[in-house]
Amino acid sequence: MSSILKVNNMTKDFGGLRAIDSVSFHVGKGEFVGLIGPNGCGKTTTFNCISGLLDATEGDVEVFGEDATKLRPDQIQKLGLTRTFQHTLLWREMTTIENLLIPPRNQYGTDPIRGFFSNFFRGEEEARVRKAYSTLEELEITHMAHNLTSELSGGQSKLVDIGRALMGEPELLLLDEPVAGVAGPLAEKIFNNLRKIVSETKISILVIEHNMDFILRAGVDRIIVMDQGKVLMEGTPDEVKDSKEVIEAYLGGQ
Repeated sequence: MSSILKVNNMTKDFGGLRAIDSVSFHVGKGEFVGLIGPNGCGKTTTFNCISGLLDATEGDVEVFGEDATKLRPDQIQKLGLTRTFQHTLLWREMTTIENLLIPPRNQYGTDPIRGFFSNFFRGEEEARVRKAYSTLEELEITHMAHNLTSELSGGQSKLVDIGRALMGEPELLLLDEPVAGVAGPLAEKIFNNLRKIVSETKISILVIEHNMDFILRAGVDRIIVMDQGKVLMEGTPDEVKDSKEVIEAYLGGQ
């Protein structure tokens, strides 16, 4: 399996605090990978360094074979990597479908000159609308298409946020706690949809999850475990579940 994301000896310091320490791992094409660990272990800082929001103190990041260590977030996104955040920031006074229609790249309306000729590209606009509805159907939220996102529950907002990310046609999707604060049944539904998307489209997903019990039964291919800013281990859900090191670090040895 070819690696589309490689993190090599990445370290991030904030003054005298070392948030992540020589972190290395990879994600393969068409792979669904979980990144877990106790609160404060460096998971989100790792995401921020990968996606260009933070500059790593040391180490490097490869995205689709290109050195992305010093690239801006928009440049990394153009390579095919999209991420979400733990706290969703939807456009609250817009409908669900409108939220999905904004992220696609190279739209003619964003350029005044190209926008003047938009009538010649109406077919492309119609294709984007069809894709948006198809994405909602994949996530099983088509019935919310014309609801204002301010009317949605926390779990429904998470699904719209994932849909928005998918509209950018990423080949690698980084999700930061997509089920945080989401009720059990809907959390299961979100992960089942993610598993289906990976299986059917072969995009890769790296997902942060704090709840170890949940991620162990969520259908991921592999799990990377962090503790105190370092990678403690990585392996299949069964290997992680049986690791005494993980139990001790994650659950305090209980």
